[in-house]
Amino acid sequence: PSAYNTPKQPVVRFKRNKHHKGSIYCVAWSPCGQLLATGSNDKYVKVLPFNAETCNATGSPDLEFSMHDGTIRDLAFMEGPESGGAILISAGAGDCNIYTTDCQRGQGLHALSGHTGHILALYTWSGWMIASGSQDKTVRFWDLRVPSCVRVVGTTFHGTGETSYRSAVASVAVDPSGRLLATGQEDSSCMLYDIRGGRMVQSYHPHTSDVRSVRFSPGAHYLLTGSYDMKIKVTDLQGM
Repeated sequence: PSAYNTPKQPVVRFKRNKHHKGSIYCVAWSPCGQLLATGSNDKYVKVLPFNAETCNATGSPDLEFSMHDGTIRDLAFMEGPESGGAILISAGAGDCNIYTTDCQRGQGLHALSGHTGHILALYTWSGWMIASGSQDKTVRFWDLRVPSCVRVVGTTFHGTGETSYRSAVASVAVDPSGRLLATGQEDSSCMLYDIRGGRMVQSYHPHTSDVRSVRFSPGAHYLLTGSYDMKIKVTDLQGM
């Protein structure tokens, strides 16, 4: 019992001061753990070569990308087998594009356009799929193997379920099976969307302010949400 009463203080193993000239909005590990990506309101994406065993920078120069013309709000590494775990996607304000970057070669690949408002959240799954949530009140699905958006959620009606968002989509996640999308909105609501069926499953208000983060549990039995109302909540999805 005493071990629970006196938790160990965390130890900082690596620190980089003034890594960006502005606030850092988002960070991501590459799947292999050898790259650390950061995005900032200084409009730069930086990729730091990192040795996870020694918990230190490798000494190789940082990669710096300047394709964004606004704050980078989110970024993530793709896990597609052909990408080698070094394809980075990033998005945010400015031109509202999602940019894909090959960090192995240090070069930009594509600009995915379609959103008409700032992109607030990205999520990747199944190797090649991307979901993006935006201030334009839509979620867009992208498949990196094809050049354009493969589905827009939030502007149309599918079957009997209304799928129009009433406010900006601040957070997105897809369950491990790739069947269910969860979103958190700035109006404090969450939505569950059946990707294969193309319909809304549930919309509810677990919070009293913006829902800024949503994540499924590994078995997708629960949804974890975090909000500006200073609360985190776990929703049991099995009864829905």
